Amino acid sequence: METNLESATQLRAPAAPCNLGAGLEGMVEFAERVEHLDRTLESLCSVTGESTSRSVDRLRKSLADYEPTVTILGQVKAGKTALVNAMAGWADLLPSDVNPWTSVVTSLHLTPGRKRAEIGARFKFMTEREWDRLLTKGGRIGELAGRAGAESELEKIREQIETMREKSRKRLGKKFELLLGQEHEYGFFDKNLVERYICLGDDFDVEGEEGGPEDQGRFADITRSADLYMNSPTVPFRMCLRDTPGVNDTFMMREQVTIQAIRESRICVVVLSAHQALTSVDMGLIRLISNLKSRDVLIFVNRIDELADPQNQIPEIEASIRQTLVDQNGPTGAAIIFGSAYWANKVLSGGIETMSELSSHALLDWAATALDDSATASSPADMVWELSGLPNLFRHLSERIVADSGEAILSKIANSAVTIASSQKVAESITIEGKDAPEELSMYDVRSRFDHLADRHLTKLGQDFDAMIAEYQTRADRAHANFIERATHSLVEHLERHGEREVWEYSPTGLRMLLRSAYNVFGTRAHALAVKSFEAAVTDLAELYYAAFGSVVGGIQIGLPMAPEIPSPVALGQTIALDFRDGWWKSWWRRTRGYKAFAQKFQLLIAAETEDFMHQLKVVQTAEVKDAALRALHDFMEEQKDILLELGSHAGGVTDVQELFLDRSELERRGALQDALDTLTRYAA
Repeated sequence: METNLESATQLRAPAAPCNLGAGLEGMVEFAERVEHLDRTLESLCSVTGESTSRSVDRLRKSLADYEPTVTILGQVKAGKTALVNAMAGWADLLPSDVNPWTSVVTSLHLTPGRKRAEIGARFKFMTEREWDRLLTKGGRIGELAGRAGAESELEKIREQIETMREKSRKRLGKKFELLLGQEHEYGFFDKNLVERYICLGDDFDVEGEEGGPEDQGRFADITRSADLYMNSPTVPFRMCLRDTPGVNDTFMMREQVTIQAIRESRICVVVLSAHQALTSVDMGLIRLISNLKSRDVLIFVNRIDELADPQNQIPEIEASIRQTLVDQNGPTGAAIIFGSAYWANKVLSGGIETMSELSSHALLDWAATALDDSATASSPADMVWELSGLPNLFRHLSERIVADSGEAILSKIANSAVTIASSQKVAESITIEGKDAPEELSMYDVRSRFDHLADRHLTKLGQDFDAMIAEYQTRADRAHANFIERATHSLVEHLERHGEREVWEYSPTGLRMLLRSAYNVFGTRAHALAVKSFEAAVTDLAELYYAAFGSVVGGIQIGLPMAPEIPSPVALGQTIALDFRDGWWKSWWRRTRGYKAFAQKFQLLIAAETEDFMHQLKVVQTAEVKDAALRALHDFMEEQKDILLELGSHAGGVTDVQELFLDRSELERRGALQDALDTLTRYAA
């Protein structure tokens, strides 16, 4: 691209961008492979019997339901929402001035489509329990302040809550309590509808007509999540962009919903402002991402359009971020991308000619460094799009989506389909040659043995997981108790040396590292246990096939189910009392008197503060891993049951496949089956 531009006017000529999909080329190829695999499964379904066609239909549904999710994290006012709008190809889709009270996770479900057609929306409201926790306890900050005895802070929170409650009742009237825990669904959406649920408007009378200007922000205080379904011209394959609230709010509700959002996706984009990249305000953000693998984190430094000297400032900012990640035990290998959502949205709205002089100057300055002199821009808009950083961000996202979850889902589905296809070829042999099994078994006997085998393996896997989880929980409890003991000892030592006048500080990093280590060991063992269990089940199934149908079943290629992914221990990033170095901790300190009282209150405080994430790590996440393993084994057994029934129908002389294709030559059917098997084998490899 040409970079020797003499003035910003050369970038202001209106021109339609043609490369909004730049960086997503890997997703284009992946989308073609998904479509090809689906056609192959459709072909396989047409040459299988009734039992196995049900299994193939389930595989097609799994493929159709695959939607990679990217969670966008960041500090309030870092430009997360503007970036999400640009990634979706819709400059003014989500309002950036969101209600500072709300904790809404907004998920954009994007499907390829050149026409910008809004196809649906779903809004979920807080449950009564969540609202009650906020009102009666002031959220997590209120609970923390209550434990710390910070009455002045509690009073401030109560005043804020009362203000919020009165505004909500004014907006919703008698509907208020009835709406909690409910959902609103629409077959369309527009900006006004979105703002009704996630953007705070001015005060208004409840008598106002719905849909008018006074209806803005009507449900904002109680909205918990928003799902928008839309076509996007920029994506070649369906994708979900999850815009999370900032983590620095009064009640720390945002932190809770952000933790949940991270757990539900494989890739996180952390949005920082170029003006204050990784300031102390973002330490909570670093705690959240420090428990993720570097490969699962991308850092997008936004607002470089506001820098006076991008060429020189950006290398300094990157070095500072790298050092902070090292110092704070963050994901040091995370990719760092610099860009401007402002520039990207100017391209989308066709308004690059209205760019401010300051932004134009920054653009030209950055172009001298960022653009390749050997390339040629097809239009000014294309050049601005490249400089915005969106193509670079898309390249990283595409590579990781395809290489990680994308390849895994294709391999998993193809593996199951290979077993089905190979069993169809065996079914032909059973019909033609008969069986030479070493023992005579009726299909009733075969079915009974299979049910017993499936139940035995599922039961054993559940019991083995329970034993492993109990061992892990014991280790986690021991690490927790040791930390509290060491911290208490340090506290007493501080009091003996400095007395009560000097505030004591103690980092919870050690506790997080011990618990993360224990969880990682659990994850490794859980994965190994699942693989071992799946292998044992496949071995027993192979023996049952042979006992029922003889050596002819040697052609069935039984693939192992995929062991479940071990979710990252994101809950460890939750803020606790020891993370504070401000009024909260000092208030607790000043209200406590006497060495013994310090020690006792400290132990109670930390035990209560860590109770939630200990429960998440010990109970919730371990249960998720166990359930995923059992579900994978159960689904595998269901597929095998369908195959077994179809093999049995052929051994018994029933040829429903041949009856299904009376108008088609058997040779043609077998050729189609072999083609499907060959294709599926390549995907499964």
